[in-house]
Order: sequence, then C-alpha cells, then structure tokens
Amino acid sequence: MARSGALVVVLMIAAVVALLAGSQADAAVTCGQVASNLRPCIPYVTGKVSALPPACCNGVRSLNSAAQTTADRRAACSCIRSQASGISGLQPGRLSGLPGSCGVHLPFPVSTSTDCSSVN
Repeated sequence: MARSGALVVVLMIAAVVALLAGSQADAAVTCGQVASNLRPCIPYVTGKVSALPPACCNGVRSLNSAAQTTADRRAACSCIRSQASGISGLQPGRLSGLPGSCGVHLPFPVSTSTDCSSVN
C-alpha cells in the first residue's frame, strides 16, 4: 500500500513538472513586442538616417533577452520576416547587420528570407 501511495505522489509531481515545462515551451514573444522593440530601427534600415539610433540597439538587446526559447526565437524570426517584407525602401544589408552593429548575437539571421522553422 505504501508503494502505491509513493507512486501516486511521484506521478503527481511528474504531472506538475510536465505542465510547467509545457507552459514555458509554448510561451513565445508576440509580434507586437518584436515590432515595438525594432520600430526605432526603421529609419536606419530604410536609409533615412545614417547613424544607428541608440533606441534601435536597445530594442535589439531587448529582443535578444526576450527570445530565450526555440518558440520565442521562431516567433521573433517570423515576425521580423513578415514585418520587414512590408517596409518600403528596406535595405537588406542594414537589416541583416543590425545585431552585429549593436554588438548583439542573435541566434538566427535577421533577413526577409530566413527559414524560421529551422531556427533553434
């Protein structure tokens, strides 16, 4: 009888751990957050300003901090890809160079052609 009680406790703990892990795996940054973080970069990536605005790099750093899981990174990648495709006058080289110019290593390329499903 003690064995079955211990088994129930172990199964309950395993269920709680699985629920907690699942909720974190599903949590992804929203496209609104990504767009808000990177909005200050638009004048730079369109060539309207030559100097990289400090607010842009702050946004890139914030995005990097927020995108901690694979789901987060894929969501951010997909958002960047879709949002960038709609920016008139986008200079792809400036877009892809943003992380490096800000001294940030994003774990995926910033581009309108990135295969976001391959981002880990």
